[in-house]
Amino acid sequence: MPLLRTSRPASAPARLPRFLPSLADFFLLGVFAWLFLAGPFGWAGLLMDGDTGWHIRNGQYILTHHAVPRADLFSFSRPGAPWFAWEWLSDVVFASLFGWAGLKALVIFAALMILLLAALVFLIPVRRGVHPLLSAALTLAAIAAASVHFLVRPHLFTLLFFTISLAVISSDRARPSPALWSLVPLAALWTNLHGGVFVLPLVTALWTAGAASEAWIGKRGFGETKRAGLLTGLVLAATLANPYGWKLHEHVWSYLRSDWIRTAVQEFQAPAFRAANEQYYEALLLAGILVAGWLIRRRRFVEPLWLLGFAHLSLTGARHIPLYAVTAVLAIAPELDAWWHVSARHAGAGSVTRILRQVGVDLRDPFRTISPWLPVAVSLLLLAVPPGNWPHDFPARAFPVAMVNAHPDLLNGHRVLSSDQWGDYLIFRFYPAEHVFFDGRSDFYGEALGRDYLALMNPNYRWPELMRRYRFDVALVPVSWPLGELLKQDKQWRLAADDGQSLLFLRRGIAPEAGEKRGR
Repeated sequence: MPLLRTSRPASAPARLPRFLPSLADFFLLGVFAWLFLAGPFGWAGLLMDGDTGWHIRNGQYILTHHAVPRADLFSFSRPGAPWFAWEWLSDVVFASLFGWAGLKALVIFAALMILLLAALVFLIPVRRGVHPLLSAALTLAAIAAASVHFLVRPHLFTLLFFTISLAVISSDRARPSPALWSLVPLAALWTNLHGGVFVLPLVTALWTAGAASEAWIGKRGFGETKRAGLLTGLVLAATLANPYGWKLHEHVWSYLRSDWIRTAVQEFQAPAFRAANEQYYEALLLAGILVAGWLIRRRRFVEPLWLLGFAHLSLTGARHIPLYAVTAVLAIAPELDAWWHVSARHAGAGSVTRILRQVGVDLRDPFRTISPWLPVAVSLLLLAVPPGNWPHDFPARAFPVAMVNAHPDLLNGHRVLSSDQWGDYLIFRFYPAEHVFFDGRSDFYGEALGRDYLALMNPNYRWPELMRRYRFDVALVPVSWPLGELLKQDKQWRLAADDGQSLLFLRRGIAPEAGEKRGR
């Protein structure tokens, strides 16, 4: 079947000498430059999520205490409450990199992971016989669709490991190999890096169901079904190799089933199909549904189950769009390539379809490998970046950097009301002296406290009582929050600073800083 095709056409040229750069090098170097050097994304785009801040501080805690925390470290609203630091190993990696070279090391690490992801998504189809131009086009669409989640966060490990897992399973379907069982230790590592590990048993369970269906209709034997089922059980067992054991599974299950989380947390909501990246996702979605129907007609079920399963997840939660994008490229590329081959065969000798097809065949070998020149070229590009272009703080367009720099004494050690993202930033800047009301750990705070937070972000009649209950001393809120206008009218609060992005309020009785200024 086309997804598993591994042979090269007889007309493929001999391999190029290894010391020469390959065409794949140039393509991937272009992707890297597009994302981080020449395009609008840039290094700062990787730090647009404040969760990176608390991941760094938690990793530093683990390195200092040689223990994974089981109780909260960062809040004054739930101090000492049980907490699942389920991404603890990622936190250690981030803290180690930050200790070595600050935020610069973190964004370089994330960029290299994204480059590796792009290389895998591009090379896996090409090495299975897919036309390199088609694979390049699909890879660019997938990278564009997934770019909204290109952040310095642990889910980058899930994107990489998910892609590797699909490749290993697809190869095993073509030719069973002991390499399949490498996914078991991978799952054990993965479960300590990111909670997305649970997509792996989902992939293997869908494989089991699809293989069983194909065996039932006589297309394959039941040996593959048994192999897939055994792997499902083993990877599930491997996910128990974490500091919290089976309690982590219970926690994740309750978190994912929470209606409040799906309603309140944006990345768990359905895509709006407004952003540019979602248009690429939409194209991949339509192509995937068409290909799934085509495969089902041919009595193939594994790839359609993967496509439809992750399409469903992506339509119910935008955070799954990158997973679907990867699945779509690996599943639909061989089918589109087969259709193109048939079309070119029936086209005229001078047609564009046939010429482009032949160009891809002639150049397939130089696109199949990465040479040592790629890491050399990437290293030279990184060395050429001016020192001032590297991030030394979180992006000022998304975080109250100027306000924090101007008023550190008011924000350090007080009970501050702020947004969840800005709470992450305050943890990064001031922990352990500062604890926050709410931050990006929505699974930790839960529905009750989450609703109190939303009642302050979009004030209802409860806001004065909540301000008293949590005994806030300081409010650092975005100018877009309606609460700011209410606090300006409340005699218990006074506006200390307004920089056009954020408002800083002090409760009456809190001494002002020397030189405190009102207004812009």
